[in-house]
Amino acid sequence: MSEPTYPADTFDSPAPVLSVSPVVLPAPGRAVDLEVRVSAPVTGSDLPVVLLSHGQGYSNHLSSLNGYAPLANFWAAHGFVVIQPTHLSSASLSLDPDTPGAPLFWRSRAEDMTRVLDQLDVIEAAVPQLLGRLDRSKVAVAGHSMGGHTAGLLLGARLTDPDDGTEVNLADPRITAGILLAAPGRGGEALTEFVAENWPFFRTTDFSKMTTPTLVVAGDRDDSAHLTVRGPDWHADPYFLSPGPKSLLTLFGAEHGLGGVSGYDVAETTDENPGRVSAVQRLTSAYLRTAFNPGNSAWKAACDALLSGPEPLGRVESK
Repeated sequence: MSEPTYPADTFDSPAPVLSVSPVVLPAPGRAVDLEVRVSAPVTGSDLPVVLLSHGQGYSNHLSSLNGYAPLANFWAAHGFVVIQPTHLSSASLSLDPDTPGAPLFWRSRAEDMTRVLDQLDVIEAAVPQLLGRLDRSKVAVAGHSMGGHTAGLLLGARLTDPDDGTEVNLADPRITAGILLAAPGRGGEALTEFVAENWPFFRTTDFSKMTTPTLVVAGDRDDSAHLTVRGPDWHADPYFLSPGPKSLLTLFGAEHGLGGVSGYDVAETTDENPGRVSAVQRLTSAYLRTAFNPGNSAWKAACDALLSGPEPLGRVESK
């Protein structure tokens, strides 16, 4: 299929965005039906789809379909249809803590994304402005923090189910590109004692079969001491421990919030920096545009513009 007709050819000309929520997808066997937000440019055709998985922060509603507006709005304004689920781990649902899979619902989170792809017809029917405008051959998954773990599973990462000892493979071949933002790294000795004991699924994370092209974004000051004993380098594991093609964007001075990607002016961002958020927006958008259309130079141009000069915002390496 030809390259999408983007509503905006440059980052300086965002298109108006429509955003609809909640779109409710029937989910038999799930604790509640799956609610999603759909954001898209009001114009344009052959639009790629980005599934965006929220993290597990302190706020009640950032970890839901109502979070991550800086990313969802920007991506939608520059030619992508962004679909954000509220995972069962969201505090906004107030589920009983004894609900099977609680508290982090690692398997259900990935299954939510597969369910979204299975029900794109339902989504189009609920948002008729999208009818005939999706390019279903171009699907990416993105996730921040715990959402990065979710995205990694869909991109091919594996783990051993701590309940029955089986290898878990939740990769979805319909997904052809990924963005991992401050995602968890390896398990084993890299984990804190609390994580190893309370969230044992993290122990066996294996990136060796995560073959889907992916951009890994990590902050060089994101020590995540509540999760790992390895410091900021832990968040680069999905790059170094997986096969190519991959790219690693290391943001200088960035902590876990990467400048504030989870929401506008949120208190849980410890490194608030609008310029850094802008860089993440532009670089991730450019990466996806080139990943879906290899002849497109957007990724190289964005790297040259944002990561060069006397005070670069970060560095990129690829394999």
